[in-house]
Amino acid sequence: MAALSGVSRAMISRIERDESSPTATILGKLSGALELSISTLLRTETEHPGIRIGTVRRASDLPLWRDPETGYQRRQLSPAGFPTDLTEVLLPPGAQVSYPAAAYAFIRQLVWVISGDLVLIDHDRRHELHPGDVFQLGEPAARQFHNPGSVECRYVVAVARRDEA
Repeated sequence: MAALSGVSRAMISRIERDESSPTATILGKLSGALELSISTLLRTETEHPGIRIGTVRRASDLPLWRDPETGYQRRQLSPAGFPTDLTEVLLPPGAQVSYPAAAYAFIRQLVWVISGDLVLIDHDRRHELHPGDVFQLGEPAARQFHNPGSVECRYVVAVARRDEA
């Protein structure tokens, strides 16, 4: 796993023993190595894989993960087994999160900004997104998500696995 992800064996061991919380960048490296979305990687064993249609899932019951380095938060909206991962992201003012290209190798992704402003660096191109804007990510590349504003940026990420060739 260390060789595939570029994450040290010691760090992987600390994460497995719950002695360290991984950063968003480390999660991106691990998810790419395992060919999983970050949402799938973060799922807990206690989550129910099948939520019945017509069942309300309260916001307080939705899994939440916080990056210890940036304060970036991810709330998993879709249940395990749902064909598309939907994740709400809260990016604090001034925060920047970087993901390696490997995090995107097996997925297709769409970003929809709900509030605040988001600067997305994709293939070395800068895109400024504002409330209501949508951006579909292309081929795998290292990416940065940055909130240049003075208020929290809230956006939704939709992730689907790439069609098998």
